Amino acid sequence: MNKEQIRYYENISSNAFVGLDELDYDGWQLRFTDGFTGRANSVQIKGESTIDLSEKIKFCEKEYAKHNLPCIFKLTDADEDFISELEKRGYQVVKPTDLMLLPLKDTVIDNEILTDVCFSSSSEGWFESYFEFENMQDEIKQDLTRKIHAKVSVDQIYIKLMHEGKVAAVASLAIEDENSLLHNVVVSPDLRGLGLGKKLCKAAILISKQSGASNIYLQVMQNNPIAMNLYNKLGFKKQYTYYYDVSDKQLVTTPL
Repeated sequence: MNKEQIRYYENISSNAFVGLDELDYDGWQLRFTDGFTGRANSVQIKGESTIDLSEKIKFCEKEYAKHNLPCIFKLTDADEDFISELEKRGYQVVKPTDLMLLPLKDTVIDNEILTDVCFSSSSEGWFESYFEFENMQDEIKQDLTRKIHAKVSVDQIYIKLMHEGKVAAVASLAIEDENSLLHNVVVSPDLRGLGLGKKLCKAAILISKQSGASNIYLQVMQNNPIAMNLYNKLGFKKQYTYYYDVSDKQLVTTPL
């Protein structure tokens, strides 16, 4: 993908996972969500800049310091010069993540894959399974997750896969401009290895196509070979990589 295409997918994917507090600043968006997740607590590059880069970096560092948060920049393959500048300032690249995409035009999946799969535009009854499978027991994080989803303005579809009468796996979709983002994919730890993740993803692909999407895409960390192997087998292709740049004095381990 070229820079314009990368920026487009960065923008629509950011609309699917928002910050609870956001500040727009000269083509950038600063996000603050009490330190929960990198995506909701980092600087997102939304468009072109007019202010000197050094001045903008200092501004961001001060704003995150006001929130008692590390200053994190979410950057991509299209931001090599920016990454180089941050490296000079002691920042390190962490959590490289690939955006992968599957065109839906010629994708054929039998409707039978929808057996035992439930879809809803409402998250009611979905979060309980998601929190359980992710082992997210912290009530504060649970509350922040619910609030992030509630703030998303694009169309969302919540998916539950049933197995022997119980919820076995979940995922969600965020659809904007004929592009469907597949995220929050998680299978019950007790039921992994049964092919349920593959079935869940196929159901997501099919419902995305039926909902009018032309493409389905996802984001997967490079240190997750099992997921990457699954997505490759389903036909997803890597388009670019994004990273988090964090000061070596502020390295954090917040999940994506």
